Amino acid sequence: MSPSRGTIFLEQARVLSQLAYDAEQFVLRLAAPKCAAHAEPGSFVHLTCDGSIPMRRPLSIMRAHPGNGWIELLYKVVGAGLHALSARKAGDELSVLGPIGRPFVPHVERPRTLLLGGGVGIPPMVFLAERLGAHARDAGRADVNRASIQSWKPLVLMGSEVPFPFRARPSKIILPGMPAGTLACMPLLEEWGIPSRLASCHEYPGCYAGFVTELADAWLASLGSSELAEVEIFSCGPTPMLEASAVLARRYRVPCQVSLEEFMACAVGGCAGCTVRVLTPDGPAMKRVCVDGPVFDAYTVF
Repeated sequence: MSPSRGTIFLEQARVLSQLAYDAEQFVLRLAAPKCAAHAEPGSFVHLTCDGSIPMRRPLSIMRAHPGNGWIELLYKVVGAGLHALSARKAGDELSVLGPIGRPFVPHVERPRTLLLGGGVGIPPMVFLAERLGAHARDAGRADVNRASIQSWKPLVLMGSEVPFPFRARPSKIILPGMPAGTLACMPLLEEWGIPSRLASCHEYPGCYAGFVTELADAWLASLGSSELAEVEIFSCGPTPMLEASAVLARRYRVPCQVSLEEFMACAVGGCAGCTVRVLTPDGPAMKRVCVDGPVFDAYTVF
């Protein structure tokens, strides 16, 4: 039995808000206290979009607030299910199953966390950045034992080929190693004191003109050997981007974790419809993205 089964809950969640952005992108906030209390960066929910559509949809969790009992989901409308979800209003109720899956696991010996998010792969990176940033802020408090708290140094790089689901602005955080003119950031991360930069092939103002993995390559190339020894890559996005992340990791000899996206029906390991080939100590094996993942060691997948 999966170790996550005991922390997957079925809740009747209430829509708190739904914000619309360009290119049919939405940020949905739901009151789902059980899910919020157990969610980890990289986990997702399986939710009912509308009573007329029987199949649930898997969506990554972008933020979770255990104290206030809410979760946030970022999604782009693709198909009838998410189109129906985009019509939901504050006060509506949705059936939510979650949190599901194995999360990202940062390692204390690698505090320079490089977070790469592409398109709808952005949400887990925001969640992970928020958690790492909270640990770093706790480490700076005078009333805590600093030896027991890791001071993380997260850097978030995001790529998109449609307008970003937020209003980008120039960053005030100085970030060595960035190509000239690459100044656009995510305002929410900036407010948290976490550096971020944006990339797109559509030449949006302040964005790096190219893929997010190319921007990551430029930053990694600026680091010395002692700095690279502290780097770990976390990546979520389209499969070609994840493959490129694995190539980067091998080139710079750093660990890399990737969150895979696959079509799934049940999302709890029963149907085995989301299996991928993964290398294990005993040889190749088929693993279920929903409960054996979605986060895997990039070296075992690519």
